Amino acid sequence: KMAEVLPPSPGRQPPDCPHFPACGGCRLRHMSYAEELRFKRQKVEDALRRIGGVEMELEEIIGSDEILRYRNKSQFPVDGAGQIGFYRARSHQVVPVTDCLLQSETANAAAAAVGRYMQRHHVPGYDETKCTGLLRHVYVRTNAAGQALVCLVVNGKTLPEETALTALLQESCPNLIGIVLNTNTANTNVVLGQEYRTLWGASELTDTLCGHRFALSPAAFYQVNRPQAERLYRKALDYADLTGAETVLELYCGAGTITLTMAPRARQVIGAEIVPEAVENARRNAADNGIENAEFFLGDAGAVAAKLAAERLHAHVVVVDPPRKGLGEEVVTAIAQIAPDRVVYVSCDCATLARDIQRFQSAGYTLQKATAVDLFPRTEHVECAALLTHTDNPC
Repeated sequence: KMAEVLPPSPGRQPPDCPHFPACGGCRLRHMSYAEELRFKRQKVEDALRRIGGVEMELEEIIGSDEILRYRNKSQFPVDGAGQIGFYRARSHQVVPVTDCLLQSETANAAAAAVGRYMQRHHVPGYDETKCTGLLRHVYVRTNAAGQALVCLVVNGKTLPEETALTALLQESCPNLIGIVLNTNTANTNVVLGQEYRTLWGASELTDTLCGHRFALSPAAFYQVNRPQAERLYRKALDYADLTGAETVLELYCGAGTITLTMAPRARQVIGAEIVPEAVENARRNAADNGIENAEFFLGDAGAVAAKLAAERLHAHVVVVDPPRKGLGEEVVTAIAQIAPDRVVYVSCDCATLARDIQRFQSAGYTLQKATAVDLFPRTEHVECAALLTHTDNPC
């Protein structure tokens, strides 16, 4: 724990957010952006060396043009006292936040409107220690056109005065296109439950990424920083090195963003995802974009990969974009059985990336190059794209 700053670093700057450092969302607001990029590049290289056993300099780190208001997805937890904000670092204690500098102004306005609705109609927030109360999260997704979809996560199936809530949100967010109610009555840290009901308007939001239009349900994974996601996916496409003759398999494909980005340059693309709504989005996204060489499977990544390996599918390229916990050992084993020439690993956690690179090395794959892409300015998180090739087929 820092007790006192003696001589400040040249990279230190006064934090520009009144909630720093109590709120656990931004950890680097005391750094200049140039220093932040240097720190993140070193963080990835250190993880590759210490955990993965690989000495490698990154090709580059790709910084973000915007470091404020860049998030297109906002999830505001609500506590038992009705406070809306973000968790204090390393806790589930909500710090009330009225204007988060990472979120869009629309998302902040929606959260504030929900707060007013709760006060007017005496709607209790969710107390996760007692599993009581009603409103758990305010979830807002926006697109490049400025439209917004609000999803309210509740410990039940209805909210009091839903008509009044709808009117207040419409008044506060002029670009609102829909309000969805999500039921989550489980005692869990998982934000979304399985049941959805549309209160008003649309149940999905549409956005454009890498020249394709994507329909996005609240459950579908989509990168939170759209311009940087396009740069990340272009790097993944570059690493895939497609000529038009390849079969590409993507595991953890979400709504199909990477899969469909690679489709025009491949013979066949296959995506696998465990979230049913995301698979439905992916299939519809392929149809809406006129892509006929894409196929999507619903299921666990390891199980789908093992099934395809048993069916003797030969994918020339396998792309993985796992959650922060990385790949299970069974997934690496199944990929090795498919025996692709190249594995393109898109990672949001360099520690699990480094661990999995070591596992791939045991399966006969070597890390060739890697790039860091800053999708999360002012936070400690950084995305990476890495290329691994089979020892018998070096790039």
